[in-house]
Amino acid sequence: MGLSITNLYGGYAGQDVLKDVSFTVTNGQIVALIGLNGAGKSTTLKHVIGERPVLQGSIKLNDVDLNQQPAEFKQQLAYVPEQPILYPELTLAEHLHLMLASHGFDDQDHWQKVMALLQTFRLTDKLHWLPQNFSKGMQQKVMLVSAFALEAPLMVIDEPFIGLDVLAQKSLVQLMRDRAQAGGAILLTTHLVTAAVDYVDQFVLLDRGKVVDQASPATLAERHQLNLSEMDELFE
Repeated sequence: MGLSITNLYGGYAGQDVLKDVSFTVTNGQIVALIGLNGAGKSTTLKHVIGERPVLQGSIKLNDVDLNQQPAEFKQQLAYVPEQPILYPELTLAEHLHLMLASHGFDDQDHWQKVMALLQTFRLTDKLHWLPQNFSKGMQQKVMLVSAFALEAPLMVIDEPFIGLDVLAQKSLVQLMRDRAQAGGAILLTTHLVTAAVDYVDQFVLLDRGKVVDQASPATLAERHQLNLSEMDELFE
């Protein structure tokens, strides 16, 4: 099972953006939505997390329908937005305890997972810092720690590499691989298509709100007569 999107129509304020979108993210897979600006990538993610209403079609996660069982659906996912969202008055430690408590996970075992993730992203000495002291990249790391600590069946990540340093990018790729190997499903957006070849199982190519292709990196490259090292030229 995993995430299944079928004949999805949706958008903003009466404006249809997504048109008959269908694709799957099987458990154990990393799938990247790719496309030019305005293709519908972030809009798709906002529908998957339930921030935008489904106008037509269905979104299911492990056979749980978002429209019919929204609470049960959302309990199965963790979301990392493109722009970090942090409370200015809470320290890093307070943010993480609040996140765990809101999911009923604020116990020693989960805190140990949080500490391991903080070490991965070199944040263990920042537990008493406020967000105003964090760079954009450090704020992004906080969001990633919060999401990966939940070990949710589905991770939804919008442009995860923006602001991250080289070491953090490598750590993130490894964390996504580990999560997929453990049976999790990962859906992300990225403009770094060539770099994504090394870690994604499938690309979903969007154009003006429609899915024009879903395939492995090798298959997509072959269809467009490109080498894998040339995938950033896909849109030229």
